[in-house]
Amino acid sequence: MAALRALLRCVRGPLRPRLGCAALRAFASGADFQYLITEKKGKDGNVGLIQLNRPKALNALCNGLIMELNQALDAFEEDPAVGAIVLTGGEKAFAAGADIKEMQSRTFQDCYSSMFLSHWDRLARVKKPVIAAVNGYALGGGCELAMMCDIIYAGEKAQFAQPEILLGTIPGAGGTQRLTRAVGKSLAMEMVLTGDRISAQDAKQAGLVSKIFPVETLVEEAIRCAEKIASNSKIIAAMAKESVNAAFEMTLTEGNKLEKTLFYSTFATEDRKEGMTAFVEKRKASFKDQ
Repeated sequence: MAALRALLRCVRGPLRPRLGCAALRAFASGADFQYLITEKKGKDGNVGLIQLNRPKALNALCNGLIMELNQALDAFEEDPAVGAIVLTGGEKAFAAGADIKEMQSRTFQDCYSSMFLSHWDRLARVKKPVIAAVNGYALGGGCELAMMCDIIYAGEKAQFAQPEILLGTIPGAGGTQRLTRAVGKSLAMEMVLTGDRISAQDAKQAGLVSKIFPVETLVEEAIRCAEKIASNSKIIAAMAKESVNAAFEMTLTEGNKLEKTLFYSTFATEDRKEGMTAFVEKRKASFKDQ
């Protein structure tokens, strides 16, 4: 909690105009980012790595950082070579929460009329699979950001929490909703109402995290998983992601109906034909993302 209170103010920069596809791919080099480091990873350069880089503030999620994150996501989303994305922070903190000093003086009217925090949802709308590699603190908005990703890998010393109650407010970027769906009502209610942290081990047992790794190998393992995902058909991976995510939004009957529709849709792709032909011919499939 002390980390949250000690976060420094982030200077809000001017909004950049939306860039074209080629410019976005060039922008992903990270040279123009103040709060991020981005690069392509994997032997084929098919993994986009985004590292939150505001270490003195424990990667507090100021507006400038979120705007840059959205631009990096746009760049990797539109890059045909990238099949999966890894989002990480530092060894001490993935992200210790929102920048409290930025929101301290906001009013209800200001929040409501400006749809405050709505631009955080870009991460949840990315079609390509996103893996969160969480070391250290994932508190408040940091925990919410991790939960917007499709897979969460955690370092052995990671800690997760929704401590907004201690600041006289509640989660505002999906914390009460995604956490409840991930760990169940009882644990989610305890975390939201007390602000208590849970360890990586408890998070894995509760279903919030899929795997735990040593701190020093966490990002490498996340990239390895992302490479495996990126080696498959990108269009089929997007369909699979859509179908799994629908399970949190639909009834079982509605979800099964959507799954069937997406399953049938794969038969309109060249990659489905190639995948099944390769299986029958006992060779490795060569997907073209078509």
